This record gives sequence, structure tokens and C-alpha cells, in this order.
Amino acid sequence: MIVNNMIIKVFFIVISLYTIHITSFAQNYNPEKVNKKAKAIYNKAITQIENNQLKEANSSLQKCIELDNQFADAYLSLAGVYGQQKQYTNAIHYYEKAKQIDSIYFQAFYLPYSINLAGLGEFDKALTAINYFLFFTKEERSIKAAKYRKSCYQFAIDFAQQHNSENYNFAPINLGDSVNSSFSEYFPALTIDGKKLIFTRRINNNNEDFFEIHQHKNNNWSNAKPLMGNINTNFNEGAQTISQDGQWLIFTGCNFPEGRGSCDLYISYLTFTGWSEPENLGNTINTEFWESAPSLSPDKKDLYFSSNRSGGYGGSDIYVTHRSIKGKWSEPENLGPSINTAGDESCPFIHADNQTLYFTSNGWPGYGGTDLYISKRTINYQLSTINSTWSIPQNLGYPINTIENEGSLIIAANAYTAYYASDRADSKGGLDLYTFNLRKDIQPIKTFWIKGKVYDSITKKGLPCSIEITNQKKQNTVSILQTDELGNYLVTLPIGNDYTIIINRKGYLYYADECKLSSMIRDTIFEKNIALQPLKLNASMVLKHIYFKTNSYILEDISKIELNKLTQLLQENTSIQIQIDGHTDNIGSIKDNMILSTNRAKAVVDYLIKKGINVDRLSYKGYGAAKPIAANDTEENRALNRRTEFTIKKIIE
Repeated sequence: MIVNNMIIKVFFIVISLYTIHITSFAQNYNPEKVNKKAKAIYNKAITQIENNQLKEANSSLQKCIELDNQFADAYLSLAGVYGQQKQYTNAIHYYEKAKQIDSIYFQAFYLPYSINLAGLGEFDKALTAINYFLFFTKEERSIKAAKYRKSCYQFAIDFAQQHNSENYNFAPINLGDSVNSSFSEYFPALTIDGKKLIFTRRINNNNEDFFEIHQHKNNNWSNAKPLMGNINTNFNEGAQTISQDGQWLIFTGCNFPEGRGSCDLYISYLTFTGWSEPENLGNTINTEFWESAPSLSPDKKDLYFSSNRSGGYGGSDIYVTHRSIKGKWSEPENLGPSINTAGDESCPFIHADNQTLYFTSNGWPGYGGTDLYISKRTINYQLSTINSTWSIPQNLGYPINTIENEGSLIIAANAYTAYYASDRADSKGGLDLYTFNLRKDIQPIKTFWIKGKVYDSITKKGLPCSIEITNQKKQNTVSILQTDELGNYLVTLPIGNDYTIIINRKGYLYYADECKLSSMIRDTIFEKNIALQPLKLNASMVLKHIYFKTNSYILEDISKIELNKLTQLLQENTSIQIQIDGHTDNIGSIKDNMILSTNRAKAVVDYLIKKGINVDRLSYKGYGAAKPIAANDTEENRALNRRTEFTIKKIIE
């Protein structure tokens, strides 16, 4: 059972009022002998605590202590007030003052005392304190709460022993007055370039609206402004995710007139006049239950969210829905027991690497309440089906996680800059937005991004199409994305690899080209505009990724990526006949080069025939070094001349 920290603290603050009449266990402290004036002020302080007037209660309790420095209940209640304000050092100080007055009377307060020790990260001392409490207490509810806390403290001690983070400095920085206000700010969402951040602000503790800030060249943030357009209403909008390109905003809308449940998921699009009027994502995703906290994958194909719909593993679970090429969302899938527990999982955030998921949970072992966790997935692309396997969630550890309830967390594309909401001591009011650097062992994969436009080489008109990106070394698909209706695309990829970009669109020659990006650094934009050639007679293209062993016509395995795409082109366009042309550089004799180029062209034809392409649609020819496309004066130019091409020789009407 998860016991709420606030409930425990308030319980032990208020219980002091009743212990004033209990004297049977006291040795040095007798509540009946407390200064009468101090007792009257104390009763007033308890009323202030019950009304959440903590500042006033603090002042009243200080007066009690001035009047009677042996007033143990005043020390205990003052410790409780400081604990509720997360001023753990002060809380511990006053608990220990009360303990000095009467250690036996203090026995009932070892539980809240231990919680404040844990709040400071002193888990060894907290464990000792809770063991004292369990030894003395007989009350069943208190034992249950104490055993839960003991398991949390033991987890913290074990985690620290297994994870050496001595060199990690957790130092959250408040985003400042231009962002944070006397209201609560939370749920940050960031574009891929890190220059725009959208967040939720609760105004007058009533209405939730969206605000945005922009980062200047000096890394300072602009003043927060409400989102332009028709997205903010008199209803509550919050818990949002923004697409990496900044064009979509998917969010939680509560108590909307057209809603299917108390909270549904909605989408809005960025237009020239601001954000469009929100659209309900429909009953495939939304139910009569609660849907919230969406997170959109960088390729816009997967939408993660939390829901307490029936059929899950606990209170709220994390689900994912997939977007088809036609723009339809699939039936949501529960991420399963590798992520979800009998408790509550929420606030998913899928990083730009499309492999690392952060989320909150109170069901996995942790420090108490709701903690933040990380899980990484292995993606398998099989016949256009994506299968994902999630790793066992790892707790982000102290001090990112504390004894309090942690909320949403997002990580920038650079893999180490984190943003989250917290009500730390320097808060401007309620929850504020903070940034900090993430510990190395819980960082996602560093990414860069490619953006550009796919267009018709003749008309220059943008072409909506599917783009496949493969890892050259592993020869596996790492991303399949869809351009928008104008042909624009943006994709994030892990650094340190070379990739092949492949495009197949009916009526056009397919496109395949290398992106040698293994040397690129993070935070880098690589722009690549792509022209597709319409299918027409004599149209030709170089097969840039066909490789042979030196002085051989044996195809290397990496060539299969492009050859399979050529096979697909021929299968989808059965009216065309092609010729494969082989070319060499000028090294070697004319005769040897002619034989080599002919055999290489034939090897490609043989591969296509094995793949089921009718031999009548194929021909081949070797040209040796007779048709260079570059001077044979450098190795780089000679490599350009060593090429394989295909030409459309006939189109059957």
C-alpha cells in the first residue's frame, strides 16, 4: 500500500493535540503541567494547521516554546509544520529537541522523524529510526505505514551501494521570473531544436492554459505568453506533448462538452494564425474513463498516454497507439507488465531517440510515493510490423527521486538537459519549471536530426511519401516516417552511425542515398532535400549502394538493401523494362574492365531474377571505363566512376 507523505505528516501534526492528554508513558514530560497560556496558543496553532495556515501556525508554536521551553508537543507540531513545508533540516532539529525532553514520549514520532531524515537523504539514520518505531508501536495502521517506509529506506540504501554517483551534482536551476509566476507551472514540452518550450499554467488555482517561451542566443528564455489561436478555452487544457517539428500539440482536455470521459486527448495544429481549434482524437483512443499525459514519438507514429480504463494492470497504466500512413490511430495497446504494475503509471515521455521512455510510477520499488523511471526498448521491424521489447524499468535514483511525489520529466535531444516541475524552496509560487543535467547512466541516446523536403524533379512540387532509414552497419531499418502533404520531413537519429535514406513512391524512380553521419556531433541539423524522378522512358539512376569485392563481381551483403528496393520498384511497376549498366574506373586494361563491368551488371540481374523478376524485363551491359562521370585523377573521382546504373528501356502501355 502506498501511503501519501502529506497524509502521514498531517496525521502526526494533528495527533499532537490528542497526546497532550496521554501521560502514562511519559517520564520527564507531563502535558498536564504545560504553561496554560502556551497551551491556549498551542490549541490555536492546531486549528491553523488544520486550515493549512502553516506560516501562522509556525509563529504560534514558536510563541509556545518561548513561554515553555519544555513543551514537547509544541516542538513536535513545529517539526511537523516544517516537514510539511519540506524544510527537513528544521523539522529534524525540532523533533530532536522533543526527543531530548522525553525519549519515551517521543517513541510515537519516530515514523515522521524518519520521513524527514529520508527527506534529507539520510536513509541510514531513517532506517534506524523506523526500526525503533516498529519495535515500540502496536497500532496496526502505523505498523503498515512503517513497514512500507522501511522498504523504501532499504531500497535507497541498496540503490546507493549499487550505483556510484559521487561525481554527479544535482543542481536544478529555476527558469526564472520570465517563465515562472505566483501560479503553478508544470508539464514542460520541448521542440527538437530546444528553442521552444510549451507548458501548462494553472491560473487562480482554477483554469489550466498553455503558455510558451522561446530561447534566445544567450540561452535566456523569453517572457511567457499564452499560445496564439483557438487552443486555450474556459475549460482545462494541460498535460501536453508537442511534435518535434513544433506543428502538432496533443493534450489533455478535461470536462469538454464533447468529451467521452472526464479527461480526453485532443490535437491542435499550428497554422499561420496560431493554434487551431482542438479536435477530439476520437473513441478509438478516448473512453468513458480517464486519458491523460500524452507523449508523441519523434516520427509522429506512436502516441503514448496514461489511462485508468478497465482491463489494465493497476489504477492507471501506460498505453500506446500507432498512427497509420492514412492518419488513423490504432486501438491502444497496454505496454504490459514490463512497464505497468498494480499501482499507477503515468507521465510517459518518449525521447527523440525513439527508444528511451521515462515515466512515473508508485508501483515499482522506490523512495516513497511516485518516482521517475527509465526503460529502453529494442525495436524489430518485420514486414512493416514493429515489435518492441521494453527493459526492466530503472529508478532514476536520489536526489532526482525523493520521498515526495515526482511529476513529469522531459529530456532535450542532446540527451542530458532535463526539464521538470517542482515546488522547491526557491519556487516563485506552487510548482515552478526547472532545468538540470541528467546523470550519465540514465541518459538516453544522443541524437541529431535530418530535415528536408521531397519533391518532383520536374515540377518541383512537394511529394507526400514514406521514407525508410536504415543503419548501414547493422543493415536494419531504424525509422520509417511519413512526410507531410508538402513533402516536408524531420527525423531524429542516434549519433555515431552511417545511414541509408530510401524512398519508394509509385510513379517515380525510387531514391537511395548514403548519409555518412558517423562523425557528426549532437545538436546538429543535417538538411537534405530530395528530388524524385518520374518514371519515364530513358530515365536512369545510379545505384549508389551496390558494392563488389575488389576486382570481383561478387556482391557484398550491404548491396542487398538497395537491390531489394530495386526489386520492389519493379514489382510495383510491372510495365517497365530496365537495363543494368556496369562501369569501372580506368585502372587496368580495357579488356579486363569491360569483362568486369559486364559481369557486375549480370550479377545484379541474376539477383533480381532470384527475387522473382521476369528475365524478359531485364537486360545488362558493361561499358568498362568508356563512360566516366568524373576525371580519373583521384581515388575519390575513380570511386564515382566505379558504379552500377539502371535505365528504363521500355514502358509497356
